[in-house]
Amino acid sequence: MLDTQVEVLQGAYSALCDGDSVTLVSVIKTWGNAPRPVGALLAVAASGRFWGSVSGGCVEDDLIERLVAEPVTAPQLAIYGETSEERQRFGLPCGGTLQLLLEPLLSKDDIAKLIAALEQRQLLVRETDIESGRVSVQPLTKTQQREPTPQLEGNIWRNIFGPSWRLLIIGAGQTSRYLAEMAQPLGFSVSISDPRPEYRQGWGLASAPLLAGYPDDVVSDFAPDSRTAIVALTHDPRLDDAALLTALTSQAFYVGALGSIRTNNNRRQRFREHFDFDEVSLARLHGPVGLPIGSKSPPEIALAVLAELTALRNGVDLKTRLETASL
Repeated sequence: MLDTQVEVLQGAYSALCDGDSVTLVSVIKTWGNAPRPVGALLAVAASGRFWGSVSGGCVEDDLIERLVAEPVTAPQLAIYGETSEERQRFGLPCGGTLQLLLEPLLSKDDIAKLIAALEQRQLLVRETDIESGRVSVQPLTKTQQREPTPQLEGNIWRNIFGPSWRLLIIGAGQTSRYLAEMAQPLGFSVSISDPRPEYRQGWGLASAPLLAGYPDDVVSDFAPDSRTAIVALTHDPRLDDAALLTALTSQAFYVGALGSIRTNNNRRQRFREHFDFDEVSLARLHGPVGLPIGSKSPPEIALAVLAELTALRNGVDLKTRLETASL
């Protein structure tokens, strides 16, 4: 699984508790084909322990050696890949260049508070003044339409810290199993809802627990937030619709349902006529679920769903991309 922010912070916290000095490294700007996105984290302890990644392995060895030899005492900038020789040396792909912020983590209490907030599924902005070293953490307001992106503005670096990404799958069938197994390496915490005894008995994937209850109650109790995706895969409208009716009124960033164009258009019509859903709410339903890659088999459907989830999580405007590709 991809290193999460919580895992990086937990590693840093344990090192600070052991009396180790720790440097937090953040990707603050990239040029070319960078291997990790802006906002990616690496924590390096003076003992040589480290957590996270800022380049997928390209520059970590050099960074760790450097920070073990001389941990930083104040925020400073570093650039990797400025020259072709550097890019070749570090194996940075396609002319990629990274600008990094190196900052000392001085207070284990501050890190503990940040970890606790993330475990409570809060969305936060952590702001670092590169000149003064001042750090502040504030909650993000829920009035924003979209989660902001990390950015460097003058001498102020703002990174977004949020809880783990979650995927709630309705249905414990074959397609759900492929989706659950494939989603976890992509950083999703996966849970399953299916009240049918025969499907529950045959599930057996311990890393994706079965939740008790009928789908609408499960979705409600799950308290979907802006880092939650909900995908209905039972192909039974009694179960899928129950989950979707609740999911479409939640904060989930993605709500999808298995079925053909006709099946999902009929579903939308039911929601209009019997549940007074407006077009804005119905536009949130991704149905047929996933990107249109011609998928037929369960693993292909799972791949299509994950491709769409990943694109949306990364802020890709899929509508514009698909319209442009069809020209």
